[in-house]
Amino acid sequence: MERNEVERLFRTHYARMYRVARSLLYDEQESEDVVSDIFEGLLHGSMALWPESEESYLLTSVRNQCLKRLRHEEVRRRTSVADAPRQSTDGNGEDDRLSEIVEYVVAHRSAQEQRIFDQRFREGLTYEEIARREGISKVAVWKHLSHILNTIRQHFNTKGL
Repeated sequence: MERNEVERLFRTHYARMYRVARSLLYDEQESEDVVSDIFEGLLHGSMALWPESEESYLLTSVRNQCLKRLRHEEVRRRTSVADAPRQSTDGNGEDDRLSEIVEYVVAHRSAQEQRIFDQRFREGLTYEEIARREGISKVAVWKHLSHILNTIRQHFNTKGL
């Protein structure tokens, strides 16, 4: 796409794109980065936009990029929380509960279920990635995780945690 066309799109749509990003991310810098990345992609890519669909394309791109960043952040957060029991605890009750859950899985689940649990919640892998590693179907991964989570819920709900 030509530079002058990208500049026109920028002038016309930047404010609305930024507002959409800001409403999803709640962070000024992240929102600016998302919108800038989209325009950079247009500048260096070979995409041509139809005038009647350019706004919807750009706003959809912002939404998708924001959701992608939020998912990435969620995986990163879950991974750091899952790693917390490995670190020394400072008496925080949440760390104690997480540690207790991990200990329960290690003590009461099969080796395969432990690996699946670890891959999903420590490594943040998708069902498909786990299935490929374990040599089983995605449905089998779902069944294992569902079983693990149900037994965890039952065990800890009876303990009042």
